[in-house]
Amino acid sequence: MSSYRRLYRSTTNRMISGVCGGLADFFNVDPTVVRLAYVFLSIFTACFPGFLLYIIASLIIPNDPGYTDI
Repeated sequence: MSSYRRLYRSTTNRMISGVCGGLADFFNVDPTVVRLAYVFLSIFTACFPGFLLYIIASLIIPNDPGYTDI
């Protein structure tokens, strides 16, 4: 068994695709802080790079396998 944690998109704490919720779970911080940081980062980088980064992250980061939707 490996001793490192994996990054997953959140399936329970999501607004759009769960990227910010997954990052918050990974770093053990409040998801609202991560979302605010993402919004500010996107605004200060002229929106496009932040938007593109979010799309790429939502395609690359897998969903949390520990969650089952009943």
